[in-house]
Amino acid sequence: MAINWFPGHMHKARKEIKKVMPQMDLIIEVVDARLPFSSENPLVPALRGDTPVIKVLNKRDLADPAITEQWLSWLEKERGVRAITMTHNQRAEALDILRLAGEMTPDHDRQKRALRVMILGIPNVGKSTLINTMAGRPAAKTGNEPAVTRAQQAIKLPDNVLLYDTPGFLWPKLSPEACGYRLAISGAIRSAVIEFEDVALFEADYLLDAYPELAMARYGFEEKPRDGLALMDGIAEKRRFLGRGGVPDLHKVSEILLNEFRSGKLGRISLETPAMVEQEAREEAERQREKADKA
Repeated sequence: MAINWFPGHMHKARKEIKKVMPQMDLIIEVVDARLPFSSENPLVPALRGDTPVIKVLNKRDLADPAITEQWLSWLEKERGVRAITMTHNQRAEALDILRLAGEMTPDHDRQKRALRVMILGIPNVGKSTLINTMAGRPAAKTGNEPAVTRAQQAIKLPDNVLLYDTPGFLWPKLSPEACGYRLAISGAIRSAVIEFEDVALFEADYLLDAYPELAMARYGFEEKPRDGLALMDGIAEKRRFLGRGGVPDLHKVSEILLNEFRSGKLGRISLETPAMVEQEAREEAERQREKADKA
């Protein structure tokens, strides 16, 4: 299943961001530390030009720390990019972002003009919470559902920083297809537009491949299930999620898998590595070449 979610307000947000971005001195892009590539908006590089960027890998406490270190190095290969990690509601870390912003804009005189900073991030990545932490007050609306912020607003921060908050937006086509699944697992895509069983099966297969010990420990398996569907069937049996005739209730199992990943109950898990996304990019490029040759 191809997963896409690009409602009208996201299209409007993209147009507004494109209009004001040339006026910005610096960009902060908030990504999910568990899926830094999939939660990094591919439209941003084309929109930012030479404007420096701070990539904030949020939800560090939920991600695999060894893989997060790989991502920090990988992201900083891009010119003009610095990458840091954060966890929930840490004001000292949030203020470090402002300090880093000063280091990256050494020629800007804040005595003459406020440092104009745009903060970007896909839905449900924790952008609004970070803004409130930096501001030290409830300056941005927060919520557990994606796409809470619907309009731009300017927020005064310490040290004469003017922060432009923007609505979280995705992009019209999520590619490679695996990116859409990872975003759905993380909660970045509204639940109403995803097939829970399909997304949870993707997660279950990945867990058995990358983190089998965590999955087996969490759900009480002594032997590794042969595949994701066997894991889901086993969870249904162990937790008595059974319908008539003992048929596994895979929707209930799917809710458990997704919610326990999002809350961190499964453990510290990253959904992708730099090597993985580079391989996927090569495979996607090859598919596009083959498609072009057939056209």
